[in-house]
Amino acid sequence: MNNIFQITGIALVIIFAVFSINTTSASDSQHNTSHDEHLHDVAKPIKAVGHDHADKGNNPEKRSAAQEEHEQGVSLSQEKIKLAGIKVNAVFAKKHINTVYAPGEVKANGYKSYLVSPRTDSVVINRHASLGEHVKTGQKLVTLFSETMAQTQADFLIASSNWQRANKLGRNNISERTLVEAENIYKGVYGKLVAFGLTTQAIEKISQQDSSTFGQYALVAEREGVVLQDDFMQGQRIEAGETIMLLADETDLWVEASIPANKELNLVFGSPALIDLNGVKYQAKVIQEAHTIDPITRTRTVRLSVTNNGHKLHSGMFVKVYFQFESSSDVIAVPEEALIRSSDGDWTVFIEEQPNKFKAIEVTTGQAFSEYRQVFGVESGMKVVTRGAFFVASEIAKGGFDPHNH
Repeated sequence: MNNIFQITGIALVIIFAVFSINTTSASDSQHNTSHDEHLHDVAKPIKAVGHDHADKGNNPEKRSAAQEEHEQGVSLSQEKIKLAGIKVNAVFAKKHINTVYAPGEVKANGYKSYLVSPRTDSVVINRHASLGEHVKTGQKLVTLFSETMAQTQADFLIASSNWQRANKLGRNNISERTLVEAENIYKGVYGKLVAFGLTTQAIEKISQQDSSTFGQYALVAEREGVVLQDDFMQGQRIEAGETIMLLADETDLWVEASIPANKELNLVFGSPALIDLNGVKYQAKVIQEAHTIDPITRTRTVRLSVTNNGHKLHSGMFVKVYFQFESSSDVIAVPEEALIRSSDGDWTVFIEEQPNKFKAIEVTTGQAFSEYRQVFGVESGMKVVTRGAFFVASEIAKGGFDPHNH
């Protein structure tokens, strides 16, 4: 009986084991099948994407169409070109002017300026010209009084009288020594009056002066110019040599440019430069170059001469100075506004291959020449859009493709 129970138990254990193994195998098989299907599902779209991408790049019809579209560029009507202000110019290799900037200040021309000052201590009686006034040569500027002048005028009257009397008597009636002495005293006093600033006409009128006006004298303009300085008041006592007025010829002015000490420009006498005052340009030339460095600003001064056309430049104004240097060889350059940045940062210009038909080409830029920039990639004679390039780029972009052929 016990043997029967033992055999039955063993049979149940074997059946249970077989059932477990079959169940596990089925489960594993189902899991593996599901996993394989999942991998297959994931792989399918990846393969599809790669296939589409390959087709896009390798399909001759699609690729040639895109390329053809890029090559065609854009055609604009004459009306659009006129409204947008598009300008097209053929570019050729030639020498261009390179510019170097420096700050500058307008100065009076020291060689054509004149300081009006008394040669003896004096008091201002009256002024006859004011600041900014344009005066002519010989024009009365200021009337002064001086005790020294009064004494010198009196001495002149005496010396003049003695010299005239000696001349009338002649050598037959007076000694040669007396005659020479009278002449020399007269000349000495006359020279002293000239040194004080009196003109020949003013000296001749001394004998006609009333005694109440003795000591008064006028300083006149020694040259034509503009009154740039008149810092004095009537009744003020002015010491000998002190400036009363400054006259300057503003038709020809100086501009002093400040150049960094470490910058070598290799300037020579007559080197050209451009003076810019609020957009107004003046031609100038180098006339002097300092060989010393300012210890505070660490700059050296280059002096230029400029013709003041229109009389818009005045002493004390700050201007921009652009020294000009011609390129050593012929180069192709286009206006800065003709250059457009592409989406990848490259520079491009637009050329007109056919009338009113524009296409972008990539270029490499070189050195700057004022408002122009040297470019490589443009052949001599090509017609380049020199104005309105941005409008051309926007019109090409409307076609739905990169206007820069990328």
